[in-house]
Amino acid sequence: MAEILALVEARLRTALGEPDARAAVTFLGTDRIEVLRFIDGDVVRYATLGMSAQPMSDPTAVVADPLKGPRAELVLSVRGGLADTDQVLRKLAVLAASPQVEGLVVAPGASLDVGEPLWPGAPFTSVLVAESGGLVEDLELDEPLEPVRFLPLLPMTQNEAAWKRVRGAQELQEKWLSQGTDLRDPLRRSVTLD
Repeated sequence: MAEILALVEARLRTALGEPDARAAVTFLGTDRIEVLRFIDGDVVRYATLGMSAQPMSDPTAVVADPLKGPRAELVLSVRGGLADTDQVLRKLAVLAASPQVEGLVVAPGASLDVGEPLWPGAPFTSVLVAESGGLVEDLELDEPLEPVRFLPLLPMTQNEAAWKRVRGAQELQEKWLSQGTDLRDPLRRSVTLD
């Protein structure tokens, strides 16, 4: 586990630079989850560290396989200085712990909801999990371990989350793209949905 997390942190540092802050959260019965903060000009990136220590397993499996299963970390990017986005640290740790706590398999296209604003004044309580491989490349591990995927999180308003449940993740992403939505704006309003 420690070896995997060392490789994950090295990959994050290679892709995003040196973190300027880190926080750790431990939930009862789970491994420690850290959240690292990276500053890149006017963009602040938060990345989890610890979610990939254990593979995510099918919640219907009788026994979780200690080696096989998808592994992931979460990455959230927002514009700095517009809101107190550092308050998202605990919520990201909660989302990163959800595979251990709730038996969730976090995958692209999924919605994750924390039930309260991601940070003070945020119009978002949930995120859409996007495809990996963009900002931080997947980290290959030795067989039989699956690669660690760095999954971007895209904040969704309640209206967008409801629309996504009906129409799907792909259509919501196309709607954002067609309207030139700045998904890094921590105070943005919902896109126009028809």
